Amino acid sequence: MKKAVLTMEPFTCPSCIKKIEGTLLKVDGVKHAKVLFNAGKVRIEFDSSVTNVDALADVATRLGYPVLSTKTSKDVAVDTA
Repeated sequence: MKKAVLTMEPFTCPSCIKKIEGTLLKVDGVKHAKVLFNAGKVRIEFDSSVTNVDALADVATRLGYPVLSTKTSKDVAVDTA
């Protein structure tokens, strides 16, 4: 499993959380997706043999939440709790 953080603009409504988390969790290989509402970040744990951080960022962007930057577990320790 690999971990990543997607940084976006701060979210404006709580329904954004359900939309983003729910959609990312439907992507093959995604084990965990957690929106940090006030920080404008999404923490994701995924199987890198099935998907990658660029594909996950594309999913968020297609939902209307452009990704400003990405970091993977190589770059940052991510606590998904």
